[in-house]
Amino acid sequence: MPRRADAAPIARDTVPTSSTFSPLRHANFRLLWIASLASNTGIWVQNTGAGWLMTSLAPSPIMVSLVQAASMLPVFLLALPAGAFADILDRRRHLIAAQSWMCLMGALLCLLTALHLIGPWGLLALTFAIGAGSAMNSPAWSATMPELVPRADLTQAILLNNIGFNIARSIGPALGGFIIGLAGTQAAFAVNAACFLVLIVALLVWKREAPRQTLPKEHFLSAMRAGARFVSASPVMRAIILRALAYFLFAASMWGLLPLLVRERLGLGPEAFGLMLTAMGVGAVGGGLAMGRLRAIMGRGQLVLLGSVTGMVALLLLGVAPHWSVAGVGMLLYGVSWIVASSSLQAYAQLSAPAWVRARAIGIYQLGTFGALASGSALAGWLGDVVGVQWALLGFGLVGLVTAFAVLPWRMETATHAEPAASALPQPEAVAPELAPLLARDRGRVLEAVRYRIDPADRTAFLAAMAQLRGVRLRSGALWWRLYEDVAHPEQWAEFWAMESWTEHLREMHRLEPEDRAAIARAAALHRGDRPPEASRSIAHDP
Repeated sequence: MPRRADAAPIARDTVPTSSTFSPLRHANFRLLWIASLASNTGIWVQNTGAGWLMTSLAPSPIMVSLVQAASMLPVFLLALPAGAFADILDRRRHLIAAQSWMCLMGALLCLLTALHLIGPWGLLALTFAIGAGSAMNSPAWSATMPELVPRADLTQAILLNNIGFNIARSIGPALGGFIIGLAGTQAAFAVNAACFLVLIVALLVWKREAPRQTLPKEHFLSAMRAGARFVSASPVMRAIILRALAYFLFAASMWGLLPLLVRERLGLGPEAFGLMLTAMGVGAVGGGLAMGRLRAIMGRGQLVLLGSVTGMVALLLLGVAPHWSVAGVGMLLYGVSWIVASSSLQAYAQLSAPAWVRARAIGIYQLGTFGALASGSALAGWLGDVVGVQWALLGFGLVGLVTAFAVLPWRMETATHAEPAASALPQPEAVAPELAPLLARDRGRVLEAVRYRIDPADRTAFLAAMAQLRGVRLRSGALWWRLYEDVAHPEQWAEFWAMESWTEHLREMHRLEPEDRAAIARAAALHRGDRPPEASRSIAHDP
């Protein structure tokens, strides 16, 4: 359900801002940003080559759109496991492995194309393989940003990454178009493989200071479950993902239909196709440079709405474009839309997830967004086959406009609350020495409980505090949460929740953010008695 507008006061985005290029003063960020720019340029050269090659191998709208779907679908399939790996493994090694895989697949695509052994389904398979490497890379790369810059520069670092990506988008397609015209698509694929090597070298040079671990590393499946529980219990993350789906599903139609729009409707060649994508990149860079001022005058929801509306207007322009100049204006607007909407949504997703689960939360966010991109691109190709490229773009633009306004009730801001009165937080008793060996084996679920004595006059306030506390427990890893009222003594209440293991219970304490501790304090402040609420922990046994 959407959060009601009158449920709580909403805070505007208060993340500290800095100049657009301030993150570049940090040496590690600067090194990896420059290397990433080279790698992303190669990816756009490859994307241009793959899209254009398919127009020769199988020139139907559905097959051309499947090139984009094949590059995006792996993120939908692998985003959550990729996020889990990025949170529990060394991120530097993880990134090097992902980049090496993409380099290998890019080189194989180049070789098969040069030998004329590539067919439409082989092209899709290798595009999917490169996309799989990108899927494994992306959550780790995004979650690495807080390690490279201080929090004051984080939003600008995310934006600068997007600007760099769109600079690559500006250079790469045009470069790819000219490379294809001069030396064929195999040369474009060779350039892509070489560009991956630049980022691999930069990652080898980067001396990462891994955060110290006081607890054992999470198990892979347990880490995925904890990430999914966090996102499902976070209203802000759910709203961000929903707003992203509403944008990317319809914006994806451009990726699936642009090659055919350029080749068939406008009657132009690969150079023009590259220049159209370059126009988009130019618009994105210009929009990125204006983002600082836009954030100062607009809230999160307004900024994403602006990006969404601009993108749908761009699709409408592309749909009615009789000439390359009109299509070029549409691509400029699309670029502005892409940077405003995508960088805002990604920044909000990163800032809304604590460090312990950030890569998994970003992975789930990307699962939704790339799933929307893949399905939107494929759906646009199917619709282009049925009604034509022009009407498909017009239909996606009109329905996307309506959807952009329909999702406004889902707010991406965090509700603010008054500071709780000073209160001791519930603390359970220490573990009995004779049970320490049992807990060390880390087997069996842990049942936690806190018992309150509440004045009947405070019942409404207590239930509201418990609603907040339910989210805190679930986001911190609880399998389930329940609140009980004593039917004989209405002033007595108890909350129960279960953790997957003793180690997960210990991690729970480390996962609590300041606002989570404040929510616990608000509930504890309503307790009436000489002592704080009674807290206990029990370990499960099989009979």
